[in-house]
Order: sequence, then C-alpha cells, then structure tokens
Amino acid sequence: MKPLFFNLDSDPQLAANLAEQINADTGQLDMRHFPDGESYLRVMNECDGRSVIIFCNLYQPDSKTLRLIFLADTLRSLGATRIGLITPYLAYMRQDKAFNPGECVSSRPFSALLSSHLDWLVTLDPHLHRYNALDEIYTLESTVVHAAPMIAEWISRSIDKPLLIGPDSESEQWVSHVAQLAGAPFQVLTKIRHGDYDVEVSLPEVERWHDHTPVLVDDIISSGRTMLETVRHLQKAQLKKACCIGVHGLFSDSAFNALSSEAEIVTCNSIPHQSNQIEISQALSIAAKELL
Repeated sequence: MKPLFFNLDSDPQLAANLAEQINADTGQLDMRHFPDGESYLRVMNECDGRSVIIFCNLYQPDSKTLRLIFLADTLRSLGATRIGLITPYLAYMRQDKAFNPGECVSSRPFSALLSSHLDWLVTLDPHLHRYNALDEIYTLESTVVHAAPMIAEWISRSIDKPLLIGPDSESEQWVSHVAQLAGAPFQVLTKIRHGDYDVEVSLPEVERWHDHTPVLVDDIISSGRTMLETVRHLQKAQLKKACCIGVHGLFSDSAFNALSSEAEIVTCNSIPHQSNQIEISQALSIAAKELL
C-alpha cells in the first residue's frame, strides 16, 4: 500500500515533487481557525494500517509546530502505523547552549516534543554546531541529507573557475568537501563577531585568484553580515563579482536586498525564495523512502 503524504503549511511545489518521487497518495486536510484563533484540523483520509508522511517545513516554527503535533496525534488515533516528518529546515538547532543564566536551550525541549509524536525525520543540513549528530537530542529515527553534492554539482555546471570561500573556521570541513566535489580550490576566513550585526572578517590571500569567481558557501544566510563584509573585502582585492550560496536562505530584515546588490545569491529550495536554484526534492525523497 502506498504511503499517505500530507502537506502542512509548506511549499506546494516542493511538496508535489516529493509526493511524486516517493510514489505516495496525497492526503487531504480540512484546516481553519476559530474566531478566537485556535486551530481546527480534520484528516479526510482513511489512515488505518498505513504509513504516513508529513511535509512541514519548520523555518517559521512557532506558527506551525502546534498544528504539526495536532496532525501527528490525530493520525496516530486513526491507526497510522508509522508517521514520518520531512522538514527541509529543522528549527531550534542553533540554540544549543545556555550562554546566560536562565536561558532556554530550546533545541532540547523542541526535539523531545517532535520525538514523542513522530517515528522518523528527514531534514537537510541542520545546524549541528555543539551537537555531533541529531540523535544526541532526537530519539526518533533520523536521516540528515547533505547539500554538499547538490551545491558542488550546481557550481560545476554554472561557474567557470570557482574559488570556494568558507566564512569561518567552523565551515572549513564542509566547504573543503564542496570544493573537493566541485574540483575547485578553497580558502577559509577567520571571523570575529562583536554582536549580531557587527562582524569583522579577515582578508584572505587571494591575489593569485583574480581569474577565478569567488564562491562563498554557508549553511544559513540570516543577517548576511558575514557574507556582505567578505564580499566587500573581495571587491577591494579586485576579484570578480562573488556568488553567495546558502543551504537555507532565512534572509532577516533587508539582508537579501543588501547582499544581492553586491553579489549573486543562490540557495537550495529548502525555504521558498526568489534565490532558489538548487533542487533538493530527489535527495529528500530517497532518504524518506529508506525510512518508510
């Protein structure tokens, strides 16, 4: 029997691609809000004895998580055998340490909540900084899909003579991996962060790369300050116009406008945005099929 696939508040095109590639039946939901703002949710399909996939992209988690839990609980009550989640962007991974007394390390209660309602999880390059793997905090089955091969393929196809640049030492391992896959040289910068919007970036030794296109790669583009500062250093070194690639384009405030005025911006379609050029549906669907 085919699995059932429900799209919960997420990108309809990516959802359609995933459902087709997984060969799943598309489930139907009746959802609305009561006048007091509470959510109404009804599953319109027979679920008894079936595996179910929920596609819910958690890049705006506070507005989506409650309905995700309601849906998973309802599916379980209707007899679904296994319930999995595909979320290209996994929220609450960056808050992995209490830097000040009383701070919530929100990655832990969030992971406990999802683990208690779901059987498995597929996501794309979560922000693993102080955690080595998802199973340090998630107790469900999980598969992390890596964007490096997809990014490297796009670079190889789209950019002549790329020079890959990592924004900081934390990025060296996976930026070097992308560079290796793309058959390109790379450099990694040093970074000093003075505040959320105050970042100092070193000027790399790039004088011998003037005939290359600098390609900045990072997992998340949020404020964009690190990339913007780096691009301006590269401009002073008289390099070609840079290309900035992000796995997840969050683009807070005016980050995209500021950055796109200085460089080409390319992201994976993990979060719907005009910069999406790198398709992730095939990799996510392969991972999901292995967990069904």
